[in-house]
Amino acid sequence: MSHQEFDSEGTLNNTRSQLASGLTESLSTFDSEKVVQEYFQQSVVKGVDDHLVEFSEALRTVAKALRRVAEGKASAKAEAAEWKRKYELERTRNLQQEHKKLPSPEGYYDCRGKKTENLTDQCSLESLANDKSEKCCGRDGICSHEVLRDGETDSDSKMIHSRMRRKASFRLSWGCNGSGQHKHDIVSFERGNITTAVRSSKQISLRWESQPQVVLILTKPNSTTVRILCAEMVRWLKDQKKINIIVEPRVRSELLTESSYFNFVQTWEDDKEISLLHTKIDLVVTLGGDGTVLWAASMFKGPVPPVVPFSLGSLGFMTPFHSENYREYLDAILRGPISITLRHRLQCFVIRDGAKDELETEEPILVLNEVTIDRGISSYLTNLECYCDSSFVTCVQGDGLIISTTSGSTAYSLAAGGSMVHPQVPGILFTPICPHSLSFRPLILPEHVTLRVQVPFNSRGHAWASFDGKDRKQLAAGDALVCSMAPWPVPTACQVDSTTDFLRSIHEGLHWNLRKPQLFDGPRES
Repeated sequence: MSHQEFDSEGTLNNTRSQLASGLTESLSTFDSEKVVQEYFQQSVVKGVDDHLVEFSEALRTVAKALRRVAEGKASAKAEAAEWKRKYELERTRNLQQEHKKLPSPEGYYDCRGKKTENLTDQCSLESLANDKSEKCCGRDGICSHEVLRDGETDSDSKMIHSRMRRKASFRLSWGCNGSGQHKHDIVSFERGNITTAVRSSKQISLRWESQPQVVLILTKPNSTTVRILCAEMVRWLKDQKKINIIVEPRVRSELLTESSYFNFVQTWEDDKEISLLHTKIDLVVTLGGDGTVLWAASMFKGPVPPVVPFSLGSLGFMTPFHSENYREYLDAILRGPISITLRHRLQCFVIRDGAKDELETEEPILVLNEVTIDRGISSYLTNLECYCDSSFVTCVQGDGLIISTTSGSTAYSLAAGGSMVHPQVPGILFTPICPHSLSFRPLILPEHVTLRVQVPFNSRGHAWASFDGKDRKQLAAGDALVCSMAPWPVPTACQVDSTTDFLRSIHEGLHWNLRKPQLFDGPRES
């Protein structure tokens, strides 16, 4: 081998060794980068896994919340459907009760005391828009004999009429000037235009068609002043007006203790006679305050005779007559005509959770002022679900709820922040008691609605219902209270008219908007 070949081979070997060393270095460098890349990839994956775990936990929490919301919504829909069904049953029950209360055809009498032969004749008497009705009562008012006798069987009716004279009849007229107007002529539709012809809350006038003969006198107990005035009034009505007097058993005993002269005074013996009082009493006189008027209204579960309330109490929102001039007032009222205020009442039913259906209720309770649902002695908030017809109203969380008539707007409802409303405004007041909310304002609902207040099953405590401040009833979970406007108002006599008497009562009783007048010698506009 020559020297040249040796050099070439050496060079080749060197080159091979350099390439081998360079390849080794490249491989080592490549492995290092791969290790580093794998390390970083593992760290990122681990971090991503942690975030995915947290994210999945959050999604799981959201899913649970959405599931609860969906379940609650489905439950609310089912409950609303159930309440709608129950309200339909309630309406059916009311219609059935009204139908059952219609007496047999033998018990119908027209305004002249003549017995009608069939139901069609009586229906014509009840409809003021009917021509036959116009012959009886005219087009200007309502006849007192449109009110049928409630709760009487045929035998009871015949027995009463066999031993008693007929009640004094009267007619109601709408209109301040006494001319009156047909009560149904409210809206006209001439040429497609809706026009209001007369307001339903116009002043109502009562005109006697026959002289009143029987007067019921109710008095406030434990008052010497009232006892003396009662004895004096009874003596005057008997001697001067030849009026038959009926009083409570307690009052009759007090009168007989004073003198045997009062032997002619009548009274009742049991609850059955009380239930028939409206069939023979022409006029009710109350001596006391608003509480005595409430007591008088509670005695009549159906129609109520006209009430003349004399003021011998504290405030007297419903007692416009002063006792000092009782002779002049009673003389004018017995002659007539007089202005009256029709004070609407609420009819309340308690439906227990164990009831088989909506028709299984307790005895109805009539209230003139308000029904109150409160928490009683419980330290927990009252939890009440409220419905108006088939619509959900709200859930009351606070001390309670007041459902009031407009006559009761100046009582408990006023103290709880409700508005003062004229008693002839047709409406139902919905007033919360100390609600745990800044946005819960009182409502005034139309008179034709039916309100339902129920204690939910998740309530922490029971609720208590009171009716005109008495007859408290406990409402457990699942129990409900149903309130609607009763068909029998309480007609109270006015001293002037309903508006004048109402404004005078809030001025004198509450000193409404009483303020020291601004001085006239202050700064003036130039």
